[in-house]
Amino acid sequence: MAEVTLEYISKTYTGDKKNINPPKAIDDISFTVRDKEFMVIVGPSGCGKSTLLRMIAGLEEIGEGTLSIDGKIINGLSPKDRDIAMVFQNYALYPHMTVYDNMAFGLKLKHFSKSEIKTRVMQTAQLLEIENELQRKPKTLSGGQRQRVAIGRAIIRRPKVFLFDEPLSNLDAKLRTQMRIELQRLHRKIDATMIYVTHDQTEAMTLGNRIAVLNKGKLMQLDTPLHLYNNPANKFVAGFIGSPAMNFLKGNIQNQDGYYFIHESAGCRIFLGQAIPEALKNYIGKPIQLGIRPEHVFICEETENEIAPDCRLQVIAYENMGNEQLVYLSLSEQTLIARRPPLDTIDAGKEKRVKFLTDKIIYFDGTSGEVINLNP
Repeated sequence: MAEVTLEYISKTYTGDKKNINPPKAIDDISFTVRDKEFMVIVGPSGCGKSTLLRMIAGLEEIGEGTLSIDGKIINGLSPKDRDIAMVFQNYALYPHMTVYDNMAFGLKLKHFSKSEIKTRVMQTAQLLEIENELQRKPKTLSGGQRQRVAIGRAIIRRPKVFLFDEPLSNLDAKLRTQMRIELQRLHRKIDATMIYVTHDQTEAMTLGNRIAVLNKGKLMQLDTPLHLYNNPANKFVAGFIGSPAMNFLKGNIQNQDGYYFIHESAGCRIFLGQAIPEALKNYIGKPIQLGIRPEHVFICEETENEIAPDCRLQVIAYENMGNEQLVYLSLSEQTLIARRPPLDTIDAGKEKRVKFLTDKIIYFDGTSGEVINLNP
C-alpha cells in the first residue's frame, strides 16, 4: 500500500488579531507510518490530533514541513489527488441513497463500468457483512451498520491510505467493542495502511500497532502499546495511557539508614532499599514525583505481619468490577487507586496497611515531568 512520512509538520491559526503570538496547533511533528501499519494518534480534546489527520487528508493547509507518501511530497496536492480515503465521525452518508448507491457513488464519479461497480460493491459488502442491507436507506440502519457503510465507501476505492477520525465515538459501549474487533479483522484482511484518530486510550491500546501520543500540538511519545504502558517518556504519557490512571505522589528522597521516598504530607515513607541507582542519588532532597500503576499498590491484610507497610491509608470507596476490585484510598488531599482480585467487601472508612511494589515504580523529575532514566 503506502508509507506516510511527516517531517517537521507545524500549523498555526492566526485568525485572532489580539493574539500576537498564537500557540501552534501542531508543533514540529515528525514520524513515519509504515507500509500496512495501523497507526493510532491519541490525545485529549484540543491536542491537535484531528487537525493533523485533516492535514494528511488535504482538508487543512500545512503551515510548515513536508508530507509525503512513498517518497512523493504531496503538500500541494488537492484531497482528490492524494489517493486517500477518510472515514468521518458522523458517517456522512447520503440519506436519500440506498446503501448500494452510497458505496457506489465514488466509483460512478470516476466513470467505472456498471459491472465493475457491482463487483466491488458486493465484495466490499461481503467483507463488512452488510450484503443483506444494500437496498436499505441509512435512516433504517443501526449506528454500527451506518459506520460499516461509511467504512465500505472508503474501502471500495482501494486507496493507498485510510484515515479514521474518531469513527466509533457515536456508538454505545458494547457496539464500540464489537467495532474495534471488526476493524482489527478488516485491517488483517485488506492489509492496508491505516491512520486512526481517537481520544479514547482503550481504542488506541487495542487497535494500534503503534501509538502516537499528542498533547498541546506536540508529539509526546510514539511506541507500541505495551512499551507506552510500561515505559512512558514523561508524566503526561504515564497518566494518559492506562485505565485506571497511574497514581502520582510528590515528595523527595532521603537517606535515613537506607533510602526512603518521603511523601510531601509526611504520611507515607516508601523504603527504596539500602542502595539506589546513581540517577536517583542526584535527586536526594530535591522535588521528585513517583508514579505507580494501581495493580502495583498492595493492600496488606492485618494477618500479613511479615510485610512491612509503607503507610496506613483510609479506604474511601471501592468498586467491584466482577473480574477485579478497585479500591480508593485517601493520602493527604489526593486519592490513590489500588487494583486487586475481586473480593466481596472491604471496610470503607477504615485504615488499611498499604505496600508499594518498589520495582514497578517510575520516577519523574519534579519540575519537567520527564522520566528519570535509571539505566543510562
